Amino acid sequence: MGYKVLLVEDDHDIREAVADYFTGVEASEMNVSCACDGIQAEEMLYENQYDLVLLDIMLPGVDGWELCRQIRKTSDVPVIFLTARARQEDVLYGYTLGCDDYVVKPFAIAELYVKSVALVRRAKGTVIHRELVCGLICCDTSALTVTVDGAAIDMPRKELELLIYLMENRKRVVSRDELLVNIWGYDYDGRTRVVDDHIRKLRKALGKAAGQIKTVITKGYQIRDVQ
Repeated sequence: MGYKVLLVEDDHDIREAVADYFTGVEASEMNVSCACDGIQAEEMLYENQYDLVLLDIMLPGVDGWELCRQIRKTSDVPVIFLTARARQEDVLYGYTLGCDDYVVKPFAIAELYVKSVALVRRAKGTVIHRELVCGLICCDTSALTVTVDGAAIDMPRKELELLIYLMENRKRVVSRDELLVNIWGYDYDGRTRVVDDHIRKLRKALGKAAGQIKTVITKGYQIRDVQ
């Protein structure tokens, strides 16, 4: 059945990007419902039970601070604030209200997904290790470890996020723009060249499995079982 997630966000592009990613991951555990303002979110929270709430702060109608207060009166459901408010006092206030995590925009959607799954599993006491396997490469997405042909690989965080994303989407070619949105953030203003640079570093880290990361001319990248 998966986990029920309520995403409360008034920005259509962010709402669509997060919902599409959360439901599109191979073997996704997330079923996402969306609210575009605080009043709609109040109604949905009253009528349904959720396993996780992703909550913007600056919302029409009822803001995220107030929604979090209301949630904590009756529920210990995990809450993650998604907000552009990066001041330390705002972060501390969010935790004071009872949030479980505070993510500042722009954020990498792939990282938010991993955080969300881990948080829900801990809340439900069902922390398990999920392994992605492709050819010589094995990645434990809970422990965030990688092995190649049984040997442990030390891999920088961004290369690890790239690898997980490619493995979760192994059945298709992933464009550079898609990788920028989901790994670096939905409004990252850098060049797609940064993707090529990190793919090169990823291949170097993978050693004998480097050839599994294929470049598809004019389209992007795909991970395959064979070199």
